[in-house]
Amino acid sequence: MNNYYGEKLNSQKLFQVYETQIPRVKQYLQAEIDFVKKSLSKTQSVLELGAGYGRIVRELAPHCGSIVGIDISEESVELGREYLKDYPNASMVALDVHKMELTKPFDIIFCLQNGLSAMGADSTVIHKILETLAPGGTAYFSSYSTKFWDFRLKWFEEQAAKGLLGEIDYAQTQNGVIICKEGFRATIHLPEDFQKIGEESGYPYQVQEVDESSVFLIIHKTNRAK
Repeated sequence: MNNYYGEKLNSQKLFQVYETQIPRVKQYLQAEIDFVKKSLSKTQSVLELGAGYGRIVRELAPHCGSIVGIDISEESVELGREYLKDYPNASMVALDVHKMELTKPFDIIFCLQNGLSAMGADSTVIHKILETLAPGGTAYFSSYSTKFWDFRLKWFEEQAAKGLLGEIDYAQTQNGVIICKEGFRATIHLPEDFQKIGEESGYPYQVQEVDESSVFLIIHKTNRAK
């Protein structure tokens, strides 16, 4: 999956993914941004993982002190630097989250729109993400709600029709997993998966549904683990 986003679904192709004509998908995309925006203040440093070309970075930049977006695709990051040129507090870095070594901690970390699944993040990666979070900071991870399945499938069909994805293999596509005949496989984190990650973190956490389209895991890095 990492290589897929790095080599195939990047840059201008990724831009086309979000140029959807499906109103309910547009609502989902905006609902996630609106939800996390409420947590921001002008003093905070923010990190977004799997930032693509900076679509969310640009929306959040006016609401925080500084924001860095990282993505595995050099091409997406290059496009992002142009996309964010009028936002001096925003920057983009090409980096693989599996090998992430950042020198300073961040107050808020976002991994949105099914980012953990898309990056194939395991417990080691999640631990590294939380290490990058400053004491007192908060990490937000999101995935799709099962209630959003029909619209999510329509969105993938739209992407396939644009040639951004391969033909969907309907025989294998079920239970939250979308599989294309070329081998692309899109999974999700269920609420119980997020509950397990939250428990294993050792920090206070909550799992919350938003807009009947997303499920969020929110981890609070208190000074003392629970």
